[in-house]
Amino acid sequence: MILILWTFVGACPLISADKPNILIILADDCTFNDLPVYGGQNAKTPNIDRLASEGLTFNRAYVSSAMCQPCRAELYTGQYPQRNGCAWNHSASRPGTRSLPQYLAPQGYRTGIAGKVHVLPEASFPFESVPGFDPSCTRNPTRAHDLSGVREFISHDAKHPFCLVVALTEPHVPWVMGDASAYPPSKLKLPPNIADTPKTRQDFAAYLAEITYMDQQVGEILAALDQSGMAQKTLVLFTSEQGSQFPGNKWTCWNTGLHTALIARWPGQITSNKHTDALVQYADVTPTLIDLSGGEPSPAMEGRSFAAVLRGEKSTHRDFAYGVHNNIPEGPAYPVRSITDGEWHYIRNLTPSEIYIEKHLMGVQGGGALNNPYWPTWVSSAADKPANYNLVKRYITRPAEELYHTGKDPYEMTNLIHRPEHLEIQAKLSAQLDAWMREQNDPGIPMDTPKVHQAAKRGEHLFGPK
Repeated sequence: MILILWTFVGACPLISADKPNILIILADDCTFNDLPVYGGQNAKTPNIDRLASEGLTFNRAYVSSAMCQPCRAELYTGQYPQRNGCAWNHSASRPGTRSLPQYLAPQGYRTGIAGKVHVLPEASFPFESVPGFDPSCTRNPTRAHDLSGVREFISHDAKHPFCLVVALTEPHVPWVMGDASAYPPSKLKLPPNIADTPKTRQDFAAYLAEITYMDQQVGEILAALDQSGMAQKTLVLFTSEQGSQFPGNKWTCWNTGLHTALIARWPGQITSNKHTDALVQYADVTPTLIDLSGGEPSPAMEGRSFAAVLRGEKSTHRDFAYGVHNNIPEGPAYPVRSITDGEWHYIRNLTPSEIYIEKHLMGVQGGGALNNPYWPTWVSSAADKPANYNLVKRYITRPAEELYHTGKDPYEMTNLIHRPEHLEIQAKLSAQLDAWMREQNDPGIPMDTPKVHQAAKRGEHLFGPK
C-alpha cells in the first residue's frame, strides 16, 4: 500500500492565484504519433484533441527510458535513471530518493495518485492513495473505473492546493478494452515500422480501441475537474508515457519508444491552441512543478524547470534529451544509449554482435490476446514479404551506431550513419553522449547484467553518479 505522509497541513501555505492545482494524466504504453494531435491517422481522441486546443502541445518531449517503471521514476524524481537508480524495468530507485510528494509538501500540496503506481521503494514515493482506477495494467479486463475518489480528493480541502496523478492502464496490453469494431482492420493505415499481417492489423485495431477508451477516461476526469469548480486554477498535464508494445516502440531507444506526448493546459497562464518545439524531458517535469508552486528545485535534480516555456516567455529549453535501455529483465542483455537534439537522433547499440530479444513481445504475450501473439506472423511472412523481413531484421539485428533525421523521418526507417554530409552532426551527438555517460558514471555494457540488476532490486546500486 502507498503510505500517506501528511503531518503538517495546518502549517501549510494557502492556495493562491499563482500557486496552481496540478492534475497529471498518464496514459500507458501509447506511441505518441498514434495520437491525432501528433499526426496519427487512425485513433479517435476527441478529448485529448480538445485539451490540445485549449493548451500547449510539446512537439519534442522525451522519456529517458522506454519502459514503465524507469520513466515514471524519472518523471516523479526529476532525475535520470542512472541517478535515481531505476535503470531497468521491475527495479527500484535508490534508498533515500525523494520525489514529487516530498518536494511539493513544503508548498502546502496534497499529492495523490490514482491507478497504476509502479515505482519503488514506497518510502521514496509517498503518494496519498486515491481509489477508483485499476492499478494493474495487465488485468483482463481492466476493472471499471470510478471517479468518486478523484472528485473527493480534488474537492477535499479548497484552502490548500492539490497535485493528483491519474495513471491510466490503457493502452497497455492486453488490448481488451474499448470497441475494436470501430476500427475495421482492413481500413487501418499501419505505421511504416509495423509489419502488415492480418493478425497485426487485428491487434492494432484492438490497441486503437484502447486509445479511444483511454481518451474517454481523460474526458471524464476533465469533466470531474470542471464540476469541482477548480479547472480555472489547475494546471493539467497529459502525457502518453513511452511507445506501444509493438516492435520498434517500447523497450527501445528509437524515436517511437522515447518520444512522448505532452500537453499542458492552464487557463489564463498558458496560451491555448499552441505548439512548441522546446525540447523537454520527463526529468524536467518535477522541477517545473516545484518552480510553479513557489519552491526551489533540489540541487539533486538533473531536470530543469520549463515554466518559462509554459508561460510563453521562452521558445527553447534544453539542448539534448538522452535515452537509456538496459534489457534485463525483459530479455537477454542488450544495452543501448541515445541522444537527440529534437531534430537529429544518434543511437549507440553497445553489443551489436548480439541479437535483440524482448521476451514479452516476442513470446506468448505479444498481442491483444495473451496466448495469441502477432510476432510469429511477422516471422512467418518474412520469406514472402521483403518489407516484413526488413522489419524483423531491423528489430533483432542492429548496427553499432544509428543516425536519423527524425524531423523528416519520425519512424527512423533510413539510417544515415557515416554519410559524409552528416558526419559533423554525428560527431557532435556522439561526443555529447560520451560526456553524458561519464557524468552519469554509466559504464554501458556492465550495467546490463543480472548481477547489477539484482543488486539494484535489493537497493544496492553498483554504478551511477557519486
